[in-house]
Amino acid sequence: MKFNIENYLESHRRLSEKLDRTEIRDALSMVEMAFNNGQKVFTLGNGGSASTASHYITDWNKMINLATKKKFRGICLCDNIGLITAYANDISYDHVFAGQLEAMADDGDLVIAVSGSGNSPNVLKALETAKKMGCVSLGILGYDGGKANSLCDHSVVVPSFDMQLCEDVHLQFGHLVMKHLCGDDIVCD
Repeated sequence: MKFNIENYLESHRRLSEKLDRTEIRDALSMVEMAFNNGQKVFTLGNGGSASTASHYITDWNKMINLATKKKFRGICLCDNIGLITAYANDISYDHVFAGQLEAMADDGDLVIAVSGSGNSPNVLKALETAKKMGCVSLGILGYDGGKANSLCDHSVVVPSFDMQLCEDVHLQFGHLVMKHLCGDDIVCD
């Protein structure tokens, strides 16, 4: 199908109908449980997914605290470029997220991996590390979930092989979490 605005928006409408609402509700509950229990919430991803992971923490740390007066203990493992390059240079790029988890995560913390394909070696290594450390893992994935899907305690899989559609829905998930935990009403004009 040739790209145009109408086709892109129609693709989103069709994709929205395919999204598993139960997967999304369960994922919202996982984030809510971590928040209510005072656990740390770590996010990670590569490329556009790194930006999405960072956007999650920006929104959640600020808006949830403002709305609830409670701390949201969110940390994006993509945001410290010095630390990322130190792990990449001194150990390996595959270890950039796992190394940070080893240094900061505790048993019961929530690790959220955002990935279109679900097959990035550094994401897989982080999920394996999270499991070894007793963390709970949530995948916000695309395509068919890739290898990450089986490593996560729970996943939301966007059933599309169009990376941009997956990334759009992944960002929507972050806004769903924020509105859910803030108690915001959805406004449709």
